[in-house]
Amino acid sequence: MSRLEAWILHAANLLVGGSGILYAVVRYGLASQDPLSPVHPAQPLVQHAHVWTAPLLVFALGLIWKSHAWAATRGDVDRRRRSGFHLMLTAGPMALSGYFLQTAVDPGWRRAWIAVHLTASLLWLLGYLAHQLSPRPAAAPSPLNALAAERPFHGGIHAPTEADLRDARDVPQDALQRPQ
Repeated sequence: MSRLEAWILHAANLLVGGSGILYAVVRYGLASQDPLSPVHPAQPLVQHAHVWTAPLLVFALGLIWKSHAWAATRGDVDRRRRSGFHLMLTAGPMALSGYFLQTAVDPGWRRAWIAVHLTASLLWLLGYLAHQLSPRPAAAPSPLNALAAERPFHGGIHAPTEADLRDARDVPQDALQRPQ
């Protein structure tokens, strides 16, 4: 996953998760000051912010799916943290229940989709936080790191010596590939 993809995913989670938490607080925690209105005055604004930013998270998940999530399940990369697997399990129910919630007409189905969406979203946010805070696997040792340790950098820019160039040519090409 590239840095750009990671930042898009972080921004989407912040916008959608933040607006979702704020929406839950406004809807279930704050009462309306107007006796004639059943909803808090901020509820429509926060709900619209959540609904309008949610597609950004769906886009971000699609963006990283092949290179990050699916690659980890197929074994194309080293074994990753288990929190990522749990995130994959909650992403579908979270996104689908959000769409079903918007289209449900029957009050019983609406309550069911609210329960699914709240549960899946809470699990997603906790899982995403755990995934970000869990230790990452150690990077594979690189022959270039050993070369850098032999000739430390002392704060000035120096041209590579003939020995540096010769040593760099001897490094296998697959060692120079950036791990995905």
